[in-house]
Amino acid sequence: MQLVKNWFENQFNNPQVVILLVLLLSGFAVIYFLGKMLVPFFAGLIIAYLLDGVVKQFTKRGAPQLLAVIITFLFFVMILFFTFFWLVPMLTKQITQLVQQLPSMIAEAQNLLLQLPEHYPKFISEEQVFEIFSVIRGEVGKLAQNILSISVASVMGLITLLVYLVIVPLLVFFFLKDKEKILEWFSSFLPRDRSLAVQVWEDVNMQIANYIRGKTWEIIIVWICTYLIFTILKLQYAVLLGAIVGFSVLIPYVGAAVATVPVALVAYFQWGLGSEFVWVLIVYAIIQMLDGNVLAPLLLAEVVDIHPVGVIAAILVFGGLWGFWGIFFAIPLATLVQAVIRAWPKQVHADLNDLADEEAAD
Repeated sequence: MQLVKNWFENQFNNPQVVILLVLLLSGFAVIYFLGKMLVPFFAGLIIAYLLDGVVKQFTKRGAPQLLAVIITFLFFVMILFFTFFWLVPMLTKQITQLVQQLPSMIAEAQNLLLQLPEHYPKFISEEQVFEIFSVIRGEVGKLAQNILSISVASVMGLITLLVYLVIVPLLVFFFLKDKEKILEWFSSFLPRDRSLAVQVWEDVNMQIANYIRGKTWEIIIVWICTYLIFTILKLQYAVLLGAIVGFSVLIPYVGAAVATVPVALVAYFQWGLGSEFVWVLIVYAIIQMLDGNVLAPLLLAEVVDIHPVGVIAAILVFGGLWGFWGIFFAIPLATLVQAVIRAWPKQVHADLNDLADEEAAD
């Protein structure tokens, strides 16, 4: 007990450690408690963080800062219009079509599985098959109701969405244009002597920036390539399946396996176990292989290496706290934790070891 007491005294006697902890806890509290209210602010901040690298590329080539910001912002607005006037309606249409087709898919799957009791009566019976598909139909019904409720909620929240479509681009523009002024204003509220916090920020800033930009490009490239290839193969729901495969890269080691299920199911119910089905699986395997061995290492070469156990733990923890965004930022947040541990004053560890040796001697 004395060991723990002495350790806490040593920690909080160091003002650098206190400042770092206050900043980390304050940031966590703001995101956790005010995250829903500040969604447009955080969305604008994240997008500006992504686009800042594009602005820097223009300025490195001699373009004035304001011109670089304007060009980058117009590029962002074009992507925004493309997303809301083509991509979102297409995804909505394909999701609706898939939900409408689910009952016939379930009936076909049930007829297929009913053949199993004839060949393996000792392992499965017809009653068990009917019970399984009764549960599946119930879950599909709930899914359809959820999609309908989301549609109704989206209609009711149309005004909010329109407001966000105005506020977020404005925030992105001003974050890019007045980046230095905003950082200077924010720094004026921080203690002058914050060397430990600055050390942690400098350690993680580059890794986080590279990860977010690299992972965003990876999602876009995998999505587009998958969509184009599935379209060439004439697979149904190519845009939706491309989106699923693209976002599956957010969850290392697990996402690719999970995304295989909808791809294989759609291909099977469209063609059966024919050559087209086999070609889809072969092409999908090639996409995953190229992504894991070529694209991801190329785009994420500068990211700090974190053990797979740490990655999975970070995804579970931060995904549980903040959902999709927690999963997206799981590795950057794990990088932040790793940087804090590395930057922790070395004398703290030495004092802790000395105290342990003294107690052992007593």
